[in-house]
Amino acid sequence: MAADCIPQLTFDFQQKHMVARFDQAHASTDGGLVLLTSLDAQLQLTDRLAACLPDRREARKVQHEVRDLVRQRVFGLACGHEDGNDAARLAHDPMHQLAGGRDPLTDAPLASQPTRSRFENAASPRVLPRIGAPLADGVIAHHRRRLKGRAQRITLDLDPTDDPTHGQQELAFFNGH
Repeated sequence: MAADCIPQLTFDFQQKHMVARFDQAHASTDGGLVLLTSLDAQLQLTDRLAACLPDRREARKVQHEVRDLVRQRVFGLACGHEDGNDAARLAHDPMHQLAGGRDPLTDAPLASQPTRSRFENAASPRVLPRIGAPLADGVIAHHRRRLKGRAQRITLDLDPTDDPTHGQQELAFFNGH
């Protein structure tokens, strides 16, 4: 038996009338990207990451800049899309397109799953440690500004969070550390 769809809900908040519609052609469930994009613009994290990654592609064949691919991947991860299975849908998602600096109505879609996979697999093990330095520098610079230079020490607290399993469960012996 199919579930009934609710195409529209109406809410009344403190004398303001709000309508939520779920049948629009250009809808997205990742509205938090507006805030994430703003934060990224302030901290320039995706720009710093992209600057660490060499681009060995033929320039005449490039449709998606490294910075755009980094943003697509990072913003996708932040929205809970941890693998490439959602790439086809997210390439046309209006919020992800806006976060990638594209107009969802007129611009081309974001990178496809094969393009994203080639991009992710192109990074060599030697490149990966170089990505950590700009991220650490960005965090340290942010806290220096926040504390007006008074930061004497930054402590990184890693929590392995033990999650015991019972019996022969899949991944029972896995530990991320």
